Amino acid sequence: MLKTNGTNCERETAFAFNLVGGQGEIVHMNSLKKGYDPVKNEKVSLDDFYILAIPGGFSYGDYIKAGIIQAQDLRESLGDQVQKFIDDGKLIIGICNGFQVLAKAGFLPMLDGEKDQTVTLTYNDSGRYENRWVKLVSYNNKCVWTKGIRQIDLPGAHAEGKFVAPEDTIKKLFDQDLVVFQYADMYGTPTMKFPAIPNASLESIAGICDPTGRIFGLMPHPERYNHPKNHHLASLQEILARDYVDWSDPSPAMIERMMIAGEIPETGQGLKIFQNAVEYFK
Repeated sequence: MLKTNGTNCERETAFAFNLVGGQGEIVHMNSLKKGYDPVKNEKVSLDDFYILAIPGGFSYGDYIKAGIIQAQDLRESLGDQVQKFIDDGKLIIGICNGFQVLAKAGFLPMLDGEKDQTVTLTYNDSGRYENRWVKLVSYNNKCVWTKGIRQIDLPGAHAEGKFVAPEDTIKKLFDQDLVVFQYADMYGTPTMKFPAIPNASLESIAGICDPTGRIFGLMPHPERYNHPKNHHLASLQEILARDYVDWSDPSPAMIERMMIAGEIPETGQGLKIFQNAVEYFK
């Protein structure tokens, strides 16, 4: 987990990796730049790791634009290390602020090998910070991180989550199977209706990957859904699963609530994303 000033989701992200058999380690950007970790009193390099996670938060206070300062720092100070990391076939994920960082540093989507910024995340159309659960749908077959995931509920928390790119860039993203997640309604259909889509992202885009499928960025937080009871409708999911619930003649309102809530899973759905990454190297 790559930490810097203002990052605040590194512990949850490390915890999620650890739950699925990984060995999450939090490293400050300054340590990588210096090649030395003062906490452990030892040398440190990206070469020591197989997965790079840039967690959510408000890096450097999100002054100027969300993620832009860390993005410039990452590209200018660690660009060569990150490129070698990519060339070595390793995995990268950026969550929320981390997605903003990867996009503004040019490490996503890298269409046609282009390392300059081609997409961005900007202010929500609502004009405010949106903290709500969303339903995501995926038609993607390329992304390593989302293998086997076609629909998932995750919590979102951002003020600058609107995905924006030129029309020809968005067309390339779809043509090359790089759109990983789209915001969806309760039927699992991509939607542009608020609040199912909290930010008005173009074409409902919530997450993308690079052409290799190994670099992945998304706005919602999979690390925050690491247990079934994390879901905002977990109590309703549990009640609907009980044997005494009569489904012989459900009311329209009950059917709608059931579709919104879904079934209670065995584990937090967000863990599947981290599990896919760990199993990729196993």
